[in-house]
Amino acid sequence: MYTFSSKLKTFSLILMVIGAIGIGVGFWSAPKTVEEVETILLEESHGHHDQVASHDAHAAHDAHADAAHQEHVNHVFHQLQNKPWAAFYVACIFFMLLSVGVLAFYAIQQVALAGWSPILFRVMEGITAYLLPGSVIFLLVLVLSGVHMNHLFTWMDPEVVANDHLIQGKSGYLNVAFFLIRAVLFLGVWNLYRFFSRKNSIAQDNADGVTFYKKNFKMAASFLVFFIVSESLMSWDWIMSLDPHWYSTLFAWYVFASFFVSGITAIAMVTIYLKSKGYLEQVNTSHIHDLAKFMFGISIFWTYLWFSQFMLIWYSDIPEEVTYFVTRIEHYKLPFFGMLVMNFVFPLLILVNTDFKRLSWIVVMAGIVILAGHYVDFYNMVMPATVGDQWFIGLPEISAILFFLGLFIFVVFTALTKAPLVAKGNPLMEESKHFHY
Repeated sequence: MYTFSSKLKTFSLILMVIGAIGIGVGFWSAPKTVEEVETILLEESHGHHDQVASHDAHAAHDAHADAAHQEHVNHVFHQLQNKPWAAFYVACIFFMLLSVGVLAFYAIQQVALAGWSPILFRVMEGITAYLLPGSVIFLLVLVLSGVHMNHLFTWMDPEVVANDHLIQGKSGYLNVAFFLIRAVLFLGVWNLYRFFSRKNSIAQDNADGVTFYKKNFKMAASFLVFFIVSESLMSWDWIMSLDPHWYSTLFAWYVFASFFVSGITAIAMVTIYLKSKGYLEQVNTSHIHDLAKFMFGISIFWTYLWFSQFMLIWYSDIPEEVTYFVTRIEHYKLPFFGMLVMNFVFPLLILVNTDFKRLSWIVVMAGIVILAGHYVDFYNMVMPATVGDQWFIGLPEISAILFFLGLFIFVVFTALTKAPLVAKGNPLMEESKHFHY
């Protein structure tokens, strides 16, 4: 049985406390009034702004200019108020979907009757334990958005919808009630599959036959069918609808590739950590090699989807489509192109070598870059639609990462203490223990 070390537990709690304090400061420091935003804009422009003319001949022009200026100030006000919410949202959805990626990988291994991976099943089950608390927090954010506690989803604002024919045309799908029903359905089914598959896995340890193993096989097959559909709708709902004027038919696959490779990377890093502490003795370099192969392969797959989406939209040059990338290239140049280096160039150069895939320290180094890169990927997907050009990776962003990282470590490693690290009842376990590539 695994024992959660006091040092790691304390470390996770410290991360959560520091993160929570930083998140609170981020919300507290956000502008409370339009006047505060006026002051901020004046300071940014060094105090230079257009003065209102006093001549009657320019009265109409001045009124128009004032109205445009006030509209701009209100827009920036909403963006700056969104900033701590958006920072929290990015970290929240990233860690939650990371656990969903592990759950999908776990189900795929079950359905494929994979012989190499059962030795890692308890690691996967431990990571997916984060799905429940992650889902609860995420659903709470969606509910708060639905009751207008923030402006993350513009289509939830009745005033915006009243003046936007495109959003009105999507109101049959994009409405708060249906949106929240879908969220509860997706999160509920994912969590139920995780609960029962984990329950059957532990029951199989002391079972005489393979009844529970067969149940998990059938459940995994059913779950993957539901997952394929729900993942697509989820990506449209929770990310693409942040910018309801834009859509891409590749987007669901793109989002999946991002959190799928993040989940596999988390499996590799937790496994390597446990081995360094003397656990999982039967895990050998071939298991690490296979995990690294998936990290490399899905990174290339993600890049293929990124390029396909970007190239087709750039080549067609349709205004309502290309604006998505124009915004990011103009205002998010560093994170937009930086993630390409982190998610494609770095894994390509490091993990293409077979020998490197067997070296734990190289896999960990590559894993840290991949996880950071895909956090930036989610940052690029969320921030431009919610805060526009008012972005900066500062206290709210860093604090949110620390909080959810601390919560992730605490939940995952607590779950690992609840059952033996080796699913001894799995009929393919002996094959997994003696796996060599």
